[in-house]
Amino acid sequence: MGPGTRRGAAVLSSLTLLAGSACSAPGEENAVHLFFVPEPSIPAIVEQCNAMANGDYRIVFHELPRDGAGQLASVRKELGEAGGADIAGLDVTWTPEFAERGRLAEWTGAELAEAERGVLEGPRSTARWAGKVRAATKNTNVQLLWFDDRLVPRPPSSWDELIDQAARLRAGGKPGHLLVTGAEYEGLVVLYNSMVGSAGGRLLGEDGKSAVVDAGAVAALGTLRALADTGALHPFVARHREEDIRLAFERGEGAFQVNWPYVYPAMAQARPVDLPHFRWARVPGSVPGTGGRSTIGGYNLGVRAESARPEVFQAALCLRSPENQKLAAVRDGLPPTLEQVYADTTPLDPARPVDPVTNPSMATAYPMKDTIAEAVREAAPRPATPAYQEVSATIARVLSPPGAIDPERTAATLRTELGGVLG
Repeated sequence: MGPGTRRGAAVLSSLTLLAGSACSAPGEENAVHLFFVPEPSIPAIVEQCNAMANGDYRIVFHELPRDGAGQLASVRKELGEAGGADIAGLDVTWTPEFAERGRLAEWTGAELAEAERGVLEGPRSTARWAGKVRAATKNTNVQLLWFDDRLVPRPPSSWDELIDQAARLRAGGKPGHLLVTGAEYEGLVVLYNSMVGSAGGRLLGEDGKSAVVDAGAVAALGTLRALADTGALHPFVARHREEDIRLAFERGEGAFQVNWPYVYPAMAQARPVDLPHFRWARVPGSVPGTGGRSTIGGYNLGVRAESARPEVFQAALCLRSPENQKLAAVRDGLPPTLEQVYADTTPLDPARPVDPVTNPSMATAYPMKDTIAEAVREAAPRPATPAYQEVSATIARVLSPPGAIDPERTAATLRTELGGVLG
């Protein structure tokens, strides 16, 4: 997942459903049990799909825990042989694990064609493992560089440019820090993976079974160290997660933040007077003028191996239809995986005029949509491996804190420790 993939929903929602609170009546054979993360629009989407099903199925929504570890533990249980899920929400990094365990049905035939129609390549890759499609993409995510245009009239396209701009701001007595997720957790891995992708590097081999940590990965370590050495990073970087940096930016403690798109609706709610100056660009790259590649996040829908019935696939397809991806984008800030949704100009209710609050369109509720679509097309997937959780924990530990990184030495440590995890 992108660590911020669901945080926007948590910030903006007062959803009070309890996990597993929806239960089907005994013997209800057409019930399709969906286990998914807390997302404000999911109840409405489920209701709409049930209304359109004409009795072929009835989706029963079970809410997963809010924290990532709890979600993974629950999905492992519910996708097991004795589990209760028919459809489960999968963080994009989980597909290899569950596919390798044989817990996900393969998508084939007409259902496969529909699941892949119009999907951007970055998200499409996260639903595959070992040459087979094991999930349908529901939403994607990429981080952007967010900045205050009163401090930064022109966004930097490279990390060196950002370092220079930050230094000039601090020299002038203005907020000149870059806010990033530098705590020892997945957020640091996401940041580093974006830098690795921007430098054309690799951490693991294509089969996900060997550690590479090539020259591009070493260069990315040098970028992290340079940001720390030059003072561009916030003094509390080693404690910061997504919400920490979002709030610090809103308090005026930085000129830049690298974060997920949920920060835009959060800013609109928390500081509407500053919203016109809250701008965005793609994350910086290694070379000036080229732009960077952001780590791809998001969620997919996996069908449990024992639940491979036509109505279950149809229910999953409805949950991630263009209309429902659009609803999740404008209401919850979740980027679509479908190209056509980014080009959609109609409001949620086409029968009424566009209103930014009551009847938004993609343009009014999601002004950063074109930048997101561009970033998604050129995104940097995280290393695909059934052992991703162990790989991620290892990378986060070795890179923490960023100020202690020695590129060549740290790269050697990564190769050794990742090799141990994979070997």
